[in-house]
Amino acid sequence: MKKTITRIGSRRSERISSRKTGRRIPKGVIHVQASFNNTIITITDIRGRVVSWSSAGTCGFKGTRRGTPFAAQTAAANAIRTVVDQGMQRAEVMIKGPGLGRDAALRAIRRSGILLSFVRDVTPMPHNGCRPPKKRRI
Repeated sequence: MKKTITRIGSRRSERISSRKTGRRIPKGVIHVQASFNNTIITITDIRGRVVSWSSAGTCGFKGTRRGTPFAAQTAAANAIRTVVDQGMQRAEVMIKGPGLGRDAALRAIRRSGILLSFVRDVTPMPHNGCRPPKKRRI
């Protein structure tokens, strides 16, 4: 006769549930990537693990409307709403890209009530970049 082993709970499911409820994040980093076509907001903790993210596309904007400042503002508000519930009070902001959503996203972050320690522009700039192609011969 076979003995049945009673399982109290699997370790995997317990770890996931405890992490979702018990993780308090007092300080984090908000990354804003603003291109001409879309704006992506990613919120991480200090170690760089993603806590929440949102983009203009996931908020329901399609086509050319994704690149608008209003879409960036909505995306920032969506991303921040979940992190404020987890207890984030302070944040650093890293802004990358030339898009229209830069200022609107920053305005939405300021309005959320999170204290900003600094705002840094991390847009990559070439130091004279790649070699240009040869001139066309006529």
